[in-house]
Amino acid sequence: MTDGSVARVLLDSPLPQLDRLFDYRVPAALVADLTPGVRVRVPVRAQRRIMDGFVVEVVARSDYDGPLAEIEELVSPVSVLAPEVWRLARGAADRSVGVASDVLRLAIPKRQVRVERAVLTADAPAATPFEALPITDYPPALAAAIVAGERLVVQAVPRPLAWAHTATQLASQVLAAGRTAIAVLPDARDIERLLAAAAAVLPPERIVRLDSDQTPGERYRAFLRARLESGLLIVGNRSAVYAPAERLGLVLVWDDGDPALREPLAPGLHPREAALLRQEQQGAALVLLAHAPSTDAQRLVEIGWCRPVRPSTRVAPDVLPTGLQVGAERLAELARIPSSAWRIAAEAIRDGPVLVQVARPGEEAPGGSVRTAADLGRAFPNARVIVADAAHPVREVEDAPALVIATRGAEPVAAGGYRAVLLLDGERMLARESLRVVEDGVRNWANAAALAAPGARVVLVGVSGPLARDFAAWRLPELAAEELADRRAVRMPPAVRTATLTGRPAAVDAAISAAGIPGDDVIAPVELEDGLLRTIVRFDYRRGPAVAGALRTEILRHAAGRRPRGAAAPTLRVRMDDPAPFVAPGDLG
Repeated sequence: MTDGSVARVLLDSPLPQLDRLFDYRVPAALVADLTPGVRVRVPVRAQRRIMDGFVVEVVARSDYDGPLAEIEELVSPVSVLAPEVWRLARGAADRSVGVASDVLRLAIPKRQVRVERAVLTADAPAATPFEALPITDYPPALAAAIVAGERLVVQAVPRPLAWAHTATQLASQVLAAGRTAIAVLPDARDIERLLAAAAAVLPPERIVRLDSDQTPGERYRAFLRARLESGLLIVGNRSAVYAPAERLGLVLVWDDGDPALREPLAPGLHPREAALLRQEQQGAALVLLAHAPSTDAQRLVEIGWCRPVRPSTRVAPDVLPTGLQVGAERLAELARIPSSAWRIAAEAIRDGPVLVQVARPGEEAPGGSVRTAADLGRAFPNARVIVADAAHPVREVEDAPALVIATRGAEPVAAGGYRAVLLLDGERMLARESLRVVEDGVRNWANAAALAAPGARVVLVGVSGPLARDFAAWRLPELAAEELADRRAVRMPPAVRTATLTGRPAAVDAAISAAGIPGDDVIAPVELEDGLLRTIVRFDYRRGPAVAGALRTEILRHAAGRRPRGAAAPTLRVRMDDPAPFVAPGDLG
């Protein structure tokens, strides 16, 4: 047992065998400045090199019996690893069978020396006092639920940008008490829309943007503000869920079913799941806000973990489902749309913009935005045609007659709302090979329908039966419940959890056995190149910690195993809740 000032350090390494705290002796010259959360450089005998790390805690003595190595360098005296972020990173890594340092790479930007100096020498902006905003469109008890730290699944009002105003109002409930709110959004368009809504009603010094589209300097400056100040609204994409916030009052995730929110980097934990962990750890309110709830959110409602909240007054778009049959009108035939849809668009475009949602971007084939723009251009020869897709990003369109051809998720906002919305290619969207095909279709249609002006018609083309009727009635939570019931019947996510195991067949088999997975829950084994095997296993949520622990033990066993000189390293890779096997190619965000 070693006495003296001892720092417990997490190494910045993806290696699972290094995913623990290592004790180091603190040199006398660093004792005054070395505090929990600072960046350091330390020697690592096993790696025979100097590595970066974070000091997690400083203690008086170590339980290690041998001599301790000494910290090589204090990189900066700024504590960048907040205690609440360390707890979240550890919990996220344990849930996803990952390593905590991978989570911290998402959470903590790289150091920018000039920015750090400027922030530390500048005076903190004076926070303007303000009162919480009234929450419109919802029962009055919603404000108290936010302050009390409840977990809620909130259905957004289907009006243009109403969700952004709701998110701002919810955040103001905790900001007024000096607590911080974190809003996690799928992409830059949504971030900019929420920032604009917040800037209209909140003091500017209360709003911080923190996302991956910023320059390294901008992101580090925003991160330091979040670390040093409280009473902020932090707005960002996936990694914003890990923003430092000691006095956290609310974590809000907008449209958690959007594929852009699926985390591609290790350990791959969805920000919704990270938000759930953080809510448990810090007692903040949690809000999953969407027009159409995901099946994941619906599961949380059905098990009683989250409470559903709908608008106090029923607001629904005027949806008309219609089949694929093209009528006798020549112009409707040119546009490849039913006559009823063409007539609605022809009348609406006299007063303003009309939105046409299509299945695919920029393709000349039927269903592509370029082909559809050309076809509709012939059917509406006097109309301005605007294409909005990944290759032609358009954020807003003016309140003037125009045909806006947009792929799903790329729809611009129209000033005053669209005078009509045509949802084309419904049959193509539902024909994709994806477990979430119906869920994704409903979400995409709902988000586009919500851009319609009050009283505007929304035409859903190519979809019929109960799905079309429920969508037209705006029974979106009920649709999510039906989808979840179908998944539960066949034990597919999110009714159960899954893990994808990749490695040598013997390693995969040993991991399955160690995790106690029965044979009927081992699905879709696929032989890969180099003699590797990929297998999916499924298990109930209550077994999640035990399965994760067993798989982690197997990973460590293989990582530490001896092998002949020159032999390939033993491989066993695990991806918990991997969406890839269950969605269509290109739908991973």
